[in-house]
Amino acid sequence: MIDKIYIARHGYRLNWINTNWQSKTGLPRDPPLAAYGETQAKELGEYFLSLPDEERPTAIFSSPYYRCLQTSQPVSQALGLPIYVEHGIAEWYSPVVPGTGLHPRPGSADSLKQYFSEIDPSWSSVWYPSRMGEAVDEVHDRVNGFLEALAAQVERQFPGQHKRVLLVSHAATTIALARSLLGDRNLPLRVGCCSISEFDRREGNQAVLGAWEAPRLADGAHLKEGASRDWGFEDIEIARGKVVEDPGVPGTEANIESAANEPVGAQVLLPSNL
Repeated sequence: MIDKIYIARHGYRLNWINTNWQSKTGLPRDPPLAAYGETQAKELGEYFLSLPDEERPTAIFSSPYYRCLQTSQPVSQALGLPIYVEHGIAEWYSPVVPGTGLHPRPGSADSLKQYFSEIDPSWSSVWYPSRMGEAVDEVHDRVNGFLEALAAQVERQFPGQHKRVLLVSHAATTIALARSLLGDRNLPLRVGCCSISEFDRREGNQAVLGAWEAPRLADGAHLKEGASRDWGFEDIEIARGKVVEDPGVPGTEANIESAANEPVGAQVLLPSNL
């Protein structure tokens, strides 16, 4: 059973300082890290390597976006662990403007392995967000389901092997994850680049949601310059729980029907459905 969860946000993005960036994968809205972000990722790897063996994560689950995989790579190399690609902790997009198409979805673990040899495609994502986007409540619902699916699938696929895991994700998803683990959907939290949040299971609590304590949240003390460019849901909400709709990717308007056959939601049987 997982009894410790680390969550790290990706490092500083190149598109924040260079408008002429190019996607390494060809996927829209998939910028790589800036040089500063790569330094942050290395510091993240050095931090986890500095921990005693009994505190280090033994499994790394990363969002499929390039910047998250880049952030995961130094940790993977430092600890000698593979990277498991997990769409359940992918980027959050607000609902698409009707008629503008779909949000992007990164490729499979197999396709991403050409960029990161550390990826182990034996892990199949347990959850997929909708390419139609999510309202604020829906991203919180997504991570609720993801966390339950992750805990169940880790035990099925790696029985008794992983008590400590690292999730590498994005600001909004990280905040939603923290709120779900602590059982407080209104928890005020801002998350900076390459910050770490740490969650320990409460003694005797076998649940997944609301069963954790947080020794630290969005902590940047391991970074030489601290966590940067923090973000919170209040930066985008126009009213409580309401956000501006986001246009889809140009050229995907005709893909709405075919996208209906793409995976969405839970991809494994949840314990509540057994």
